[in-house]
Amino acid sequence: MRVLLIGANGYIGRFVADRLLADPAVQLTVLGRGDDADVRFDLATGSPGALTRFLDAVHPGVVVNCAGTTRGGARELTRHNTVAVATVCEALRRSGCGARLVQLGCSAEYGPSQPNSSTAEDAVPRPGGPYGVSKLAATELVLGSGLDAVVLRVFSPAGPGTPAGSPLGRLAEAMRRAMQSGDGELKLGGLGVQRDFVDVRDVARAVHAASLSAAQGVINIGSGRAVRLRDAAAVLARVAGYGGTLQELDGPPGAHTSHGGHGGHAGHVAHTPHLRPAIGHPRGESDPHAASVAFPYPDGCGSWQQADVRTARDRLGWRPRINLEESLADIWMEAACRI
Repeated sequence: MRVLLIGANGYIGRFVADRLLADPAVQLTVLGRGDDADVRFDLATGSPGALTRFLDAVHPGVVVNCAGTTRGGARELTRHNTVAVATVCEALRRSGCGARLVQLGCSAEYGPSQPNSSTAEDAVPRPGGPYGVSKLAATELVLGSGLDAVVLRVFSPAGPGTPAGSPLGRLAEAMRRAMQSGDGELKLGGLGVQRDFVDVRDVARAVHAASLSAAQGVINIGSGRAVRLRDAAAVLARVAGYGGTLQELDGPPGAHTSHGGHGGHAGHVAHTPHLRPAIGHPRGESDPHAASVAFPYPDGCGSWQQADVRTARDRLGWRPRINLEESLADIWMEAACRI
């Protein structure tokens, strides 16, 4: 089976490429903007006609689109996340290859969810920001294209390669800096949000399974369990062996301060209602030995997201295998290499 992979240099795309290359039945061709692509092509500016000619020449059985961007203004997000997908759909309609399309969507398409609920694929999408809008528009283009296509709505990916600018990446970097400079206290803000974290390697497995399946429509890819970012911080402190105190800024009433340690337990984080994040300052104002960092979640999804993953189980035979502690350990391993 020949698979054309678009976006192989991205965070998820790298792991999708590795997964597909591990399948001896797959012949992989990479299309992208980088010099290491088999074919250089920019979806945001290239024409459907040019892409059609390439599809007819290569004749893939499956096209996997992992390309896109999470940054920029509405115009840039639309160009890379929506117009690019329109180009893929139009090229596939014109081509005689008859390829199946596996499109990567995201949970930001849903927008905020009710606390303690699981979001299924039939939920009405209400994206809370331009990124989610651009990805939802792409999904609608795919679903209305008439192609043999499936959209995998990926919730919050984690694990090796996690971008340094993401909330988990920033958390690991803040802990690395605290350990490197000997800070005995790490003040963290914005940790009340709950997200459904899924390891990026499990996402790659889902893409592989979707490539081989006949499933169509939208399928959620997540762990099926929401986790508070403050709990992720405590786990990260434990796997990192951080011996200081985690103190939460603007945390919930009743939280407690605990100390980590090499091989010890990080426990809960503290509530200090009168402190505020010192954005742009490397250390807290009340303690010269305390680092202070805030972690806003800019996905427009509010305080809670949790995936209903039964469709992935039933239609793809897929279940997540890697737990969050392992994902965080891998994130920390990469951060620790910078010490």
